[in-house]
Order: sequence, then structure tokens, then C-alpha cells
Amino acid sequence: MIELFRSGGPVMYPILLCSILFVAILIERLFHLHRAQINTGEFVAGIRNILKKRNIAEAVSICEETPGPVAHVIKAGLVKHDRAKNEIREAIDDAALHEVPRLEKNLVVLATIAHVSPLLGLFGTVLGMITVFDKIRALGGRTDAAQLAGGIGQALITTAAGLAVAIPVFIAYNYLVSRVGTLVWDMERSASEVVDLLTEPERGYEV
Repeated sequence: MIELFRSGGPVMYPILLCSILFVAILIERLFHLHRAQINTGEFVAGIRNILKKRNIAEAVSICEETPGPVAHVIKAGLVKHDRAKNEIREAIDDAALHEVPRLEKNLVVLATIAHVSPLLGLFGTVLGMITVFDKIRALGGRTDAAQLAGGIGQALITTAAGLAVAIPVFIAYNYLVSRVGTLVWDMERSASEVVDLLTEPERGYEV
């Protein structure tokens, strides 16, 4: 593998850097999204039962003890329970504006790697073909397969390496985007339900 890597030429180093960066970001994002994922239905049902008892302090406490953006967003609405519906909704929207970028952190880097890796492979291919044509010119047009093999090999190796990095990165990027979309949907749905609970007429809460 080391010899194959060296045969790919200098372009293999940025491709390797892209692969290392991809693995690091993927592990970090999977860990973060795993912590952010909760059973939203069960959590909201618990908050609903507490709000029926008109105990806002206990509901806020549960949100503080629960990890993830859903709990943080709902807490933002709970602390504004005594305000008008539009103010509660605004507080929730402001909290969501802080939570969504955390969920999407480094996804743009993955997208960049997915686009740049095959371009790096193509760049290596071009360099390899330039090497081939230089050797052909040096031989005065007389082709020698053994002497040309190095340049052709470099061209093929960098292309394969670029695609080998780009394909899993693209798959991982779409998977993470899907996970983030699910969490954002959970936030919106849960927040709307809590807003409705907080703004029911003639409902008061213990603080």
C-alpha cells in the first residue's frame, strides 16, 4: 500500500489529508448526533403530563437534565410561559437558530471534501499524462511501455484514490443531512405542541 501510495505522486498527500479529515469529522458528528437524539414522543408526553399539573419549574428542570436540541428549544418556550403566544414562539425560534448550526457543524466541510477529492484525482491524472507525454517527447516519438508505465500508473492511481475518498464522503454527508433534518423536524413539531399547551386559555402554572 505504501508503494502504491508513492506511485500516485504528490497529489496523493492532499487526498490522504481529505480522507483523514473525513474520518475525524464523521466520528465527531456521529457522536454528537447520537447524544442529540432522544425519544421525542416520550419526552414531549412527559412534559405534557407535567404541564397538566401546572408545574412549570419541574418541566424546565427536566429539559435542563435532558441532552439534545429538542429539550433546549422547549425549555426556551417554557421560561416564557407567562408571555403572549407570539413571544413564546419567538423565544423558541431564537433557540432553534442557535441549535441548528450546532447540528450542521462541519457538514459544509464534508461537502467540500466530496467535491474536491475527485478533482484532486483528476489533477493527478493530468500530471501523470503530462509525465507520459514528456517521456514520449524525450524518446523522440518512440514509445517504450516500460518507461511510460510510471506516468500512466500515476494517472490511474490518483483517479482511483480521489473516487475512493469522494464516494464514502458523499454517502456519509447525505446520511448526516438526513439525521439533521429529522432532528430539526422533531424540534419544530415538539415546539409547536408545547406552544399550544402553554397558550391554552385559562391555564396557570406554578413557578
